[in-house]
Amino acid sequence: MTPAGAGVSPGTTAAVVIPAAVVIPIRGFEAGKSRLGSRLDPARRADLLRAMAENVVAAAGAMPVAVVSNAREVRRWAAALGVTVLDDPGTLDLAAAAGLSWAGAAGFGRVVVAHADLPLATSLAPMAADGRRPVAMAVPCHRDDGTPVLSLPTGATGFVFGYGPGSFRRHAAAARAAGLAFRVRRDSRLGRDVDAPEDLVGLPLPLGDAGPLRALLGA
Repeated sequence: MTPAGAGVSPGTTAAVVIPAAVVIPIRGFEAGKSRLGSRLDPARRADLLRAMAENVVAAAGAMPVAVVSNAREVRRWAAALGVTVLDDPGTLDLAAAAGLSWAGAAGFGRVVVAHADLPLATSLAPMAADGRRPVAMAVPCHRDDGTPVLSLPTGATGFVFGYGPGSFRRHAAAARAAGLAFRVRRDSRLGRDVDAPEDLVGLPLPLGDAGPLRALLGA
């Protein structure tokens, strides 16, 4: 998909401008989220991770999506959905950086890096609102610690990703170090990630197309 309506002849309707792309790093479905093992067996855990990832892809809406992964089951799944598949350089930080580079090379002005474990996500569009402006926008997780969604202009090549415990504060510092303003977006849907069994308790799943997620969680 072309990020802007290039090559449109005079007198014709311009193409829809897609200023941002979404990048979703995924380590794997079959071996991911081992901490959920006390609640879900491996097969159900993989199904849950796949269903949550599909929910995040749907939340991208019209924005193009790239999945960063080396896991065969993830690459097959992403290809079946028709999204771009990028090689995983080996760490979450490097995967996010690879996504930033891909989006910039493809001509997009902004990249939204979203984790794949967001069962309540309905739209990532607000995270693209700043376009090419020198602004980083981040959603803190429900524990006010991690960064499940981070949005950057693709020109911010000096930004240093710092995922892991305490990443939200590291990303705020990294934005300022890269010369970017830092905007916090508190969003109960985008901030609710799933890392531990307690994150599944009382999960208020949306009423729409949440059938698969409800079935997996016994909700």
